[in-house]
Parts: sequence; structure tokens; C-alpha cells
Amino acid sequence: MSIPEPDTDPELHNGGPVSAYRQLPRARRTALQLLVALICGVLLMPLVIWLVGSRILGPYTHAQNPHAGPLALLADFLGGLAHGAPVYWVVALGPALLWLLGRLGRRIWRSLP
Repeated sequence: MSIPEPDTDPELHNGGPVSAYRQLPRARRTALQLLVALICGVLLMPLVIWLVGSRILGPYTHAQNPHAGPLALLADFLGGLAHGAPVYWVVALGPALLWLLGRLGRRIWRSLP
């Protein structure tokens, strides 16, 4: 079994996953983009906060464990979301809100003469 050359790869001629994504209805693309932003806000943002905080402020302490890692912070973050604490929701929804503001800015920019 040989690997096809890039020019003869049928995936390239059919457009591939990017083309399939662009062919989705606008509402579905928007929903996918929001879903990715929410996943980033819930899973990625706490880990970024832990990374920056541990470099600047020192190690994250969790109860009696002075060297708790990023998963301890993630567990505390998810617990805060479950309890409905507003500050946790601001962090979780931050990427989605920035994405929506970017879309609004783009729409305003395109409407200018």
C-alpha cells in the first residue's frame, strides 16, 4: 500500500475538513465556535491561570497540600462553577464573550463606509 502524492490525494480535491466546515449552515458553525470557546473557558483558562499564577505568585496550595498541581485548581474551579459563583462563570465565559465582541467589532467594521 503506497501513500498517495499530495497532488493526487482525494481529500485535497474534495476540500477536506475545512471545506466541510465552511459548508455547514451559519448557525451550526456559530454553535461550534461557541462550543470551542466554552470548552477553552472551562478547561484551558484554569490551567493557564495556574501556570501564570505558579510562576508569578508561587505554588498553588490546596487545603493541606502546599504543592497542589493544576488538576487541583481545575477541580476547585469546576466546584466553583457547580456552586454558581459568579467569578468562576466570568472566567469560564470569558473566551466566548471575547469571541462575541470580536464578531460584533467585525460586523461594525464591515458596515462602515
